[in-house]
Amino acid sequence: MPSGPGTQGEGAGRAAGDRGIWSRDFGLFFTARAVAKLGDTMLPVALAAGLLRHGYGAGAVGLAMAATTVCFAGLVIFGGVFADRFSTRLLMIGADLVRLGTQALAAVFFFTGHVVLWQICAIGAVNGAAAALFQPGVASTVPRLAADVQKANGAIRVAESTASLAGPAAAGVLVGLASPGAVFAAHAGTYGASALCLLLLRLPPARPGSQPPSDGFRADLVQGWREFRSRTWLWGVIAVFSVLMIMTTGPAVPLVATLVVQEHGSGAYGLVNSALGAGTVLGGLLALRLRPRRMLRAGTIALVAYAAFPTAVGVQLGVPLMAAGAAVAGAGLSFWGVMWATSVQTQVPPDVLNRIHAYDVAGSLAMLPVGQALAGPAASAFGAESVLLTGGAMTLVVCAALFAIPAIRGLVRADGPAPVGSVPAAPLLTARPEAQATGAPDARESAGPGHL
Repeated sequence: MPSGPGTQGEGAGRAAGDRGIWSRDFGLFFTARAVAKLGDTMLPVALAAGLLRHGYGAGAVGLAMAATTVCFAGLVIFGGVFADRFSTRLLMIGADLVRLGTQALAAVFFFTGHVVLWQICAIGAVNGAAAALFQPGVASTVPRLAADVQKANGAIRVAESTASLAGPAAAGVLVGLASPGAVFAAHAGTYGASALCLLLLRLPPARPGSQPPSDGFRADLVQGWREFRSRTWLWGVIAVFSVLMIMTTGPAVPLVATLVVQEHGSGAYGLVNSALGAGTVLGGLLALRLRPRRMLRAGTIALVAYAAFPTAVGVQLGVPLMAAGAAVAGAGLSFWGVMWATSVQTQVPPDVLNRIHAYDVAGSLAMLPVGQALAGPAASAFGAESVLLTGGAMTLVVCAALFAIPAIRGLVRADGPAPVGSVPAAPLLTARPEAQATGAPDARESAGPGHL
């Protein structure tokens, strides 16, 4: 339940900060997430190199990637219902084993030279469906394994960010030394390693009442929507972030690549991307030490830094300054992600957490393709630099909007899930993030406002 103003909430925050998180079971889950992220960041390199090598164009690469995204975004809400009805651990293991099989099949196709686009797209679609079953369970697993949910999210964010830096480089080496098929085989192996870690995992028993008798699939789906809609801070963040996806994140993905590569070459683009990844590691490390009482308020302050990335590229400041802007943006975005994931995992009752996390992910992803689709026409009409500068300005507008919603800026941190209908305490005018000299471990991959 959210703590009220005063010493109770502060004491709860300090108490949480003093509890350790490292245990055999959290270590297994931590390893599973890091290894899976490493494989996922290798995949785009393998797809691009493999399809281009077999005579397909950039459009085919985009289509293969879109097959995964569309299936994931379209099915993750249903995955949330399954995760609340059945064992999340078994669902995650099953999803990993499915993806182990599909990626192994893709490796065979590329090793033998039998590469047909529709088959690769079908594999991507199956992977997206499996991910939709896997992802919702991540949200509820972290609070069950770690007493300090914020530290757990921070540690996983650091591991995933580090894996994101290593994955593309490892894929490039494998493609150069062997073939794209070797990358797919390695990717399949990461799912096998993740499944093994989850198989060895011993989740503590669910809290009493966390899995009440179900009234049916449709009723569970409707209940999840009602729970999501009843929390202003939750749907408010998703609604505001949809603007960020359309105006900033969506256009930034293709336009930054285009501008940096055209003006400075692919090496400079790699440097800027590496700086962004390094920034996300830094943000995760900061989230291990700073324990703000009003987490979304502190996260919003950090999110202001995200404006530095599109602005630095839009102004064409030069490669070193663009890399610095990317690092600053990555740190702010990563810190926000930990604050957001922890708020959701500690404020929402466990019996609906998986469904609400699924609505969070689906709502956040929905607008990203819109922003990406509008990037080209907007750049043609106004210039890529102007679109990126507008994106930087809209980041500040989004942060101002988050601050303007009392339910968001006034949400007080909680040690555990709040009961349905609880109302956060009124904000303290003097509240500020509190630094704690304690240290160590978003869960997933969390797409959603925590993972742009």
